[in-house]
Amino acid sequence: MGTSPARHRAPHRPRSRRAAGLLRLMSAVLIAVAGVVGFTGPASATGVVYGMDVSGYQGNVNWSSAYANGGRFAYVKATEGISYRNPYFAQQYNGSYQVGMIRGAYHFARPNVSSGTYQADYFVNHGGGWSRDGKTLPGALDIEWNPYSGGTCYGYSQSGMVSWIRAFSNQYHARTGRYPVIYTATSWWTQCTGNRGDFTSTSPLWVARYSSSVGTLPYRWGFYTFWQNADSGKFPGDQDRFNGAYSQLQAIATG
Repeated sequence: MGTSPARHRAPHRPRSRRAAGLLRLMSAVLIAVAGVVGFTGPASATGVVYGMDVSGYQGNVNWSSAYANGGRFAYVKATEGISYRNPYFAQQYNGSYQVGMIRGAYHFARPNVSSGTYQADYFVNHGGGWSRDGKTLPGALDIEWNPYSGGTCYGYSQSGMVSWIRAFSNQYHARTGRYPVIYTATSWWTQCTGNRGDFTSTSPLWVARYSSSVGTLPYRWGFYTFWQNADSGKFPGDQDRFNGAYSQLQAIATG
């Protein structure tokens, strides 16, 4: 994903930020538990919906062209840490909506600068909210390699990182009624959480892997909801897939 003003380049993958896709999004049964959309299990593949994620790195995006090329959803970077806001957020977030895409916002986590609770509030206060309009995806937490000083895991122990993610997740839920999508890569998650945290019952997975297959998923996730599979292609920004039918994507947006 991207950051301010350019985008992060993660050492274990050719491009920078988010991920998601559903390896096998279950039989499309979505259950609301405590206001969260959950999935009953992997479903037979009923289709693939193509989308993208963008940040300030992309500037003003030609959304009409992206829609004409088959893009049906977009994630837009809203915030990073506790001080950065994407200067192109309004054009990107509103523009994708106006051409008919289902869109959501994401936050690039910097656990070393504040608590997860504080960053969740900062995200919601600056574009990362959710509304039950059928066109807005729950916000996404982009948690991955540290592009700055302070170590890959931001100086946190594995249990400390799990606690930080949980604090962000719980606060986002308290503010919006939804749990965030979690964007990450399997190798980072293994290294920095030690496979200690289980978020599978609350947060859809957006997995980052630039390959022809999604590969091994992070701990306990049996399927993915979004898959970021390339950092360039026919759409602006990173290339993503939703593993399921368009109706299922609409269901997640509707909550």
